[in-house]
Amino acid sequence: MLRVLVTGIAGQTGSYLAENLVAAGHEVHGVVRDGGAEGGVLPAAAALHVGDLTDHAAMRSLVLDLSPDVVVNLAAVSSVAASWRSPLETSLLNGTAVAALIAAVAEASSARHETAFVQASSAEIFGQPTVSPQDERTPIAPINPYGAAKAYAHHLVGAYRASGLRASSVVLYNHESPRRPEQFVTRKITAAAARIARGEQDELVLGDLDVRRDWGWAPDYADALARVATSDVADDYVVATGTAHSIHDFVAAAFARVGIHDTTGLVRSDAEFVRPADASELRGDASKIRTELGWTTTKTFTEIVDAMVDADR
Repeated sequence: MLRVLVTGIAGQTGSYLAENLVAAGHEVHGVVRDGGAEGGVLPAAAALHVGDLTDHAAMRSLVLDLSPDVVVNLAAVSSVAASWRSPLETSLLNGTAVAALIAAVAEASSARHETAFVQASSAEIFGQPTVSPQDERTPIAPINPYGAAKAYAHHLVGAYRASGLRASSVVLYNHESPRRPEQFVTRKITAAAARIARGEQDELVLGDLDVRRDWGWAPDYADALARVATSDVADDYVVATGTAHSIHDFVAAAFARVGIHDTTGLVRSDAEFVRPADASELRGDASKIRTELGWTTTKTFTEIVDAMVDADR
């Protein structure tokens, strides 16, 4: 049994990771700001600690006092759009706070009790990649504040791993579930499709409908994090399905689930929601984690959209 400390445990992926680890018999601790979870209930067995990742001294004390076997960092400004509105907050939480946390983990780790570190990275570190699909060797060249902060944290993990710390970075591509908050475009789409079908909303307004992303099932991605956290080997791993779909594809699938096959007059694009810079396509190659850690996906794109729409109906 491992003692695992998870920051961002109350979020979509953190809550699924907590469930995964508890089910496997591990002792789970989580850092929360207010004790709540987004759209889900954290397992009763998870011990919660109220804290803020940007309070570096408090986080250091927690790591040293708890002496976990693994720290998994999921706390972050998790929206690219939000990072454009709040670039300083994004850099402090997604970048500087990670530096303080991994330094605390390095301090806690010793010959008598090794503490490992797992960073939830993002496909946004690749920016507008010139190769597709992307893998662990793809050049890092972010094009938005979120990706830039995540890239800094990703490089920090590599630096600490080179120094001897068991530190891994898990490059997560887009992953969805009914626990995804509505400020994210995918949940905005599924919630709107359900409301329009009920006659409670007239139209859905989005940004660029041609942007393509590699969408997976959040519990599968939590499983990838759990596999890396419990592995004796530290490394970087891309987690993705290998298949990309457009926002338009997501819209079509969501509306089809509620019986609407012609969205003319119901869905439109508005420049207000178009990001200043955005990758036209992000698609990952997860061959490494599939081969080395036995990870796999359990839901198709359509099944993911259906599950989200069904939760909104």
